[in-house]
Amino acid sequence: MVYAFALLLPAIVLLCLFGAVFVHANDYSWNGPGTNKDNRGVDINEENEKVLQKPEGEGKTPVIRSAFSVALTSESNLKCFGPFRDDNLIVYKHVFINLGDGYSAETGIFTVPRSGVYSFALTVYSDAGAPGNSLAACATLQVNGNVVAGPREKNMQDQEDSATIVVALHLTAEDKVAVNLPIGCFLCDDKSHYNTFTGFLLYATD
Repeated sequence: MVYAFALLLPAIVLLCLFGAVFVHANDYSWNGPGTNKDNRGVDINEENEKVLQKPEGEGKTPVIRSAFSVALTSESNLKCFGPFRDDNLIVYKHVFINLGDGYSAETGIFTVPRSGVYSFALTVYSDAGAPGNSLAACATLQVNGNVVAGPREKNMQDQEDSATIVVALHLTAEDKVAVNLPIGCFLCDDKSHYNTFTGFLLYATD
């Protein structure tokens, strides 16, 4: 009798566990508990659906999509920009995408259309022409004329080299973002698009 009960005990325990699982099965989903809720406990999908169903002008914020990606030039032959005796803003002429028209191919300036967090990537490339020559692949990312960051490769060991930076910035509408070429730096490019400048809105904060 005791032996038989000992054999049945594991089965009884398993049945109890399965019962607990079935009772709480509806509390969870494959996405995990609460994955669609924000920090207020509001279901994000339901909130978005309510906003989308609102007529224009009834608390519905217009969606602003902003993204640009540009390259220095599209010339067939390699050409260099700089060096100059003074700092110069770099005007990227080849436009891959300019969603929202925030970037100006005339001035090289990106005007922030809406306050929010933006991601920017800047890649610089240069060719010294021959081994032993001075290489100065460098530039600075600026917001309203203030330097934020800058990729830099300056040496005499490499004939050609490149550098890249990626940053996320909290910006305000109408801020001006541009790339500056410091004194002594020079960039070289052709239709391969070695020098690129990219930015896009991650999320709005207004």
